Amino acid sequence: MAIAFRIAIVLISWTSILFLPKKSFRKYLTVTLFSACVLLSETMLAFAFKWWKVKGGVKDMVYGSFSFVFGPFFAINMWIFHFTNGRFLLYTLINLIMDLIFAYGLNIFFQNVGAYKLKKFKSKHLFYTAFAYSFINYGFQKLVEKGDVTSQP
Repeated sequence: MAIAFRIAIVLISWTSILFLPKKSFRKYLTVTLFSACVLLSETMLAFAFKWWKVKGGVKDMVYGSFSFVFGPFFAINMWIFHFTNGRFLLYTLINLIMDLIFAYGLNIFFQNVGAYKLKKFKSKHLFYTAFAYSFINYGFQKLVEKGDVTSQP
């Protein structure tokens, strides 16, 4: 993936966050950073277990992962939590749709343009892990809210 593309996706993503209310940004920053760490951990496992291969090797895998995780993934995670605040079924439906689009649409596109190539992972594995992460993230956010004394009456 070209450096210009990486920079562009991060800048575009963060530009969208400028329109997110500050209250929502603060409220969902912890869960978004948590989920970013989970996704980066998956990337390290992917390298170790050869789940997928990135053209250009480890350095490009690291740069590509960071630009995706702290670009579109970060922004989309924030916006999904903002728009689905406290509505679990809506949160689940939106994540289901987004994860299907990623696993079966965008994944195929990114493989076709040579960004990466799945090896021991398939589209269905991407979908299952992403969808599972959404439940982990929701639970984590509920724990954060439960422990946040500023949000209690």
